[in-house]
Amino acid sequence: MKIHKHGFVKLLEVMGNDEEVENAARISYGEGTRKVSQTRNLIRYLMRHKHTSPFEMCEVKFHIKLPIFVMRQLVRHRTANINEYSGRYSIMSDEFYLPAEADVQEQSESNNQGRGKDLDEENKIFVLSRMVNVTDQAKECYRQIATPSPLDGFHEGFKGIARELARTVLPVSNYTECIWKIDLNNFFHFAKLRMDAHAQKEIQDYASAMYELVKPEFPICC
Repeated sequence: MKIHKHGFVKLLEVMGNDEEVENAARISYGEGTRKVSQTRNLIRYLMRHKHTSPFEMCEVKFHIKLPIFVMRQLVRHRTANINEYSGRYSIMSDEFYLPAEADVQEQSESNNQGRGKDLDEENKIFVLSRMVNVTDQAKECYRQIATPSPLDGFHEGFKGIARELARTVLPVSNYTECIWKIDLNNFFHFAKLRMDAHAQKEIQDYASAMYELVKPEFPICC
């Protein structure tokens, strides 16, 4: 699923299904003896009474492309296994997140973590133009110091600085990629927090897409 202009979420692998949650709870139910209604009733009972370990027997794994500032919210969920694209080994992406005009708001007066009322049109355009200027300059600086050309003005023979150091000029709007794997119980905890209206809109967009991809694989659990 495409997210914003440059990002995406791809569901790579799924381990288990609704019936496997039931099997874990019953410690193996005979094949062909269950009914969908029984599976549904048991899963609802487990959810309602917070018996979470059967859901931990199932897992989902994603390939995600996202801005670094959204990645920092994703890694807060320490119950997941994660492997991220490395700017030490590879050249970083030249793509950057720019919010839609409708998503540019003032700092909230009542919530230190959130957005408040809309800016007027002129200020929105000015803010967005400044954001573009910063990312363009960072992109150009990174290219020059990491992969210089003869026209960049450096002394002859200069081959660029170490990638691990060059990346320090890039803002958190730069895109990165990761593989992210988590069990179903902790995925639901992630989705509950990050799909909430109080979460930052950008992580909401990713969490909602991830949930929609998982839903067909675990329709009763979801």
